[in-house]
Amino acid sequence: MVLWYFWIYSFLGYLLERAFAAVTHAEHQGRRCFLLLPLCPVYGLGMLAVLALPPDWTEGGWLVISGGLAATAVEYAVHWAYETTLGIRFWDYANVPGNLRGRVCLPFTLAWGILTAAAVWWIQPWVERLASRIPPEATFFCLLLFTADALLSARFLWVTGDIEGLRSLS
Repeated sequence: MVLWYFWIYSFLGYLLERAFAAVTHAEHQGRRCFLLLPLCPVYGLGMLAVLALPPDWTEGGWLVISGGLAATAVEYAVHWAYETTLGIRFWDYANVPGNLRGRVCLPFTLAWGILTAAAVWWIQPWVERLASRIPPEATFFCLLLFTADALLSARFLWVTGDIEGLRSLS
């Protein structure tokens, strides 16, 4: 089920990215992740980190704080990994106040806190019910598809370093 949590939250993150780009009239409305599938893994990983928090850290308002910090830590680590392994930067907060090396910033940490708390309180029960109903054969097929996408996308970016080229493929 954890794999489905990752995929579902990665898909919801993809939708959130698209909505945010449309609302803010972003210059680059393409994706900000390396997969061709409509998934942003940083969101899936971020929610897995939040769901793994100790129960004491997720009580009431503490979830906003711990969720925001956990999601921000994942965002920083993913940005660092993209930069280190693929030599690319999908996002850059260098011009946003309270940023740390352009990888994370305070305004988004606050947003992640609110979004992760809302997800745990209202979306996670739905995600649990959905994930529990998915047959193993579908999981296996989706894992093959996801793995192929990740390998092809990583190879394309590693060889070309062309984020815009990858965005145009999707």
